[in-house]
Amino acid sequence: MRIGIMSAMHEEINALIQTVKSPRTTRLGDRSYYEGDLWGTEAVLAFSRWGKVASASTVATLILKFEVDVVLFTGVAGAMDNALDIGDVVVGEAFYQHDMDARPIFKQFEIPLAGKSFFLASKKLNTKLLSATEAFLHSDAIDDDVKKTFAITAPKVITGAIASGDKFVSSNKDAERIKQALPQVKCVEMEGAAVAQVCAEYDVPFGIIRTISDSANHTADIDFMKFTQEVASKYSIGIIRNFLNA
Repeated sequence: MRIGIMSAMHEEINALIQTVKSPRTTRLGDRSYYEGDLWGTEAVLAFSRWGKVASASTVATLILKFEVDVVLFTGVAGAMDNALDIGDVVVGEAFYQHDMDARPIFKQFEIPLAGKSFFLASKKLNTKLLSATEAFLHSDAIDDDVKKTFAITAPKVITGAIASGDKFVSSNKDAERIKQALPQVKCVEMEGAAVAQVCAEYDVPFGIIRTISDSANHTADIDFMKFTQEVASKYSIGIIRNFLNA
């Protein structure tokens, strides 16, 4: 298996790149792709940057140029579900573009000419990702002081729908608009649905893991970059290591 691994945060993917044995670097489309052995699996890693276009470009390159068999995306997200807390994890099942609206030609959220409003992740990969995440969350990989800083007490993993859009959702008004239109959505971010659409078009299995960095009421005052470095990056390494070693 040749696996492609992406992240929209440099801090997360860099931590994984440092684990690759003797990585070979290829520069394409203003991005660097790192090939090498990652815990016994042939892998290609890339920093996609933020947004749907950036992530679509990156995953297309992984599929067409590097011929990966599977794609994993890891990153952070803001909660839409009140049951989710900072430090929880969502393994995505269905991916919507909350800013897709081609009415009246197509229904709201329907992808033009695709005949669908969402794309589904691989059930097989999600089963493994759930197990990998549960094992990680029961480990002591995150320091107790760090957990205390971000009020992480009993982190959990769930599966559910994720919405993506080219907008950083940071207000209750924006969050409520998405909740009302897509009540099934568990969290919101800026890349997953684009990755899902490209993978679906090329029939490449994919899995997307999101660590919750902001609660559903969007009132948590945390140091986002510190959270990425001290929590999210460690989640990425630990979950993917468990996944590959399963």
